[in-house]
Amino acid sequence: MSAMTRGTVPQGVDRRGLSFDSRSENTMNHSEHLDMPEAPSTARIATLDCLREHLQWAIELEHATLPPYLCALYSLDPSRNPDAVQVVSGVFVEEMIHLALAANLLNAVGGRPNLDASRLLSRHPRPLPHADPSLELSLVPFGPEALEMFLRLEQPALPGAPAEGDGYETIGQFYDAVEEGLRHLCAELGEQAVFRGDPARQVTAGPFAHTGGQLIAVTDLSSALAALEEIVEQGEGTARGEVWDGDQDIFHPERDEVSHYYRFQELKLGRRYRKGDTPRSGPTGAPVAVDLTGIRPVRPNQRMADFPVGSPIRAAQEGFNRTYGDLLGLLEQAFNGSPQTLGPATGTMYALKAQAQGLMEMPTGDGTTAGPTFEYVAPESRSS
Repeated sequence: MSAMTRGTVPQGVDRRGLSFDSRSENTMNHSEHLDMPEAPSTARIATLDCLREHLQWAIELEHATLPPYLCALYSLDPSRNPDAVQVVSGVFVEEMIHLALAANLLNAVGGRPNLDASRLLSRHPRPLPHADPSLELSLVPFGPEALEMFLRLEQPALPGAPAEGDGYETIGQFYDAVEEGLRHLCAELGEQAVFRGDPARQVTAGPFAHTGGQLIAVTDLSSALAALEEIVEQGEGTARGEVWDGDQDIFHPERDEVSHYYRFQELKLGRRYRKGDTPRSGPTGAPVAVDLTGIRPVRPNQRMADFPVGSPIRAAQEGFNRTYGDLLGLLEQAFNGSPQTLGPATGTMYALKAQAQGLMEMPTGDGTTAGPTFEYVAPESRSS
């Protein structure tokens, strides 16, 4: 079915349960402001220490997207929602690439990536780190609420929007501030003084299948700008006003790859983008099938404290959180000079999937199921 739910629907509402007006609100507003005057920058990255701080924020930003994407992904029945699984899993893999690119950027300027820390797992719902409060993240099953959250998260910046190093309205504006800081510091100090990190700490290969994205070794300003471009274009699209992200779509080789924002628009609007489509036109290609009855009814924003100590759900959630902590530890090692730990990290991701899906089969007694809570477990409290 090319619909987000089965059965009849009220007149004036499409089968995804979303107003037809959502097309004009979400696909046209970014293309109707192409003549906006350029706003002044609000970036304040004027020292190397400040740059390193912002690149650590970039790592935390990219990581913060992972739990919501995983929660939505694992709630989907792949046999009934293959299109949605393809989109969400592809976006997740590319967010992992963005995380690695942010770590490469920080390593390149002499920093030390930190992932295995409690602040990376704040309670949901939570704001995106150092962002405008409207960028809020929740652990919810796939559906209209998750789609709206993902669309807000991946929303392109308007042309001429200011660079914003803190309190940013879009992720693209944050990375604009990083770019301005890099250019300023290279002009003031010279590239050699800025890119003082050990090149051996760059991660250039990993378990990142199912995407046309690439890891980039960052050693100078040119490669740093290429890494930033890869992050922003995969999320927003090329040139902020284009649907495509500049990569080849490995699932649909007849077309270029659609950026994250517009992939979620495809799911929301029920059609794929094809050659010639624009943000203004919306997608006009083949139908996209999403079936809301093929989604596990996961209770939103769970905490371990919601369930009694010693209960099967609580024990399963504790096990998931220990495994997720192991994953953070392995990624931190990989980004700090031990890239060989990316292999074990991949195995840990498979274990997480099985644990999360097992939780989502456990009824809570109120018509919903259990799910992962993504709470931090200190290394000394994890399983070996």
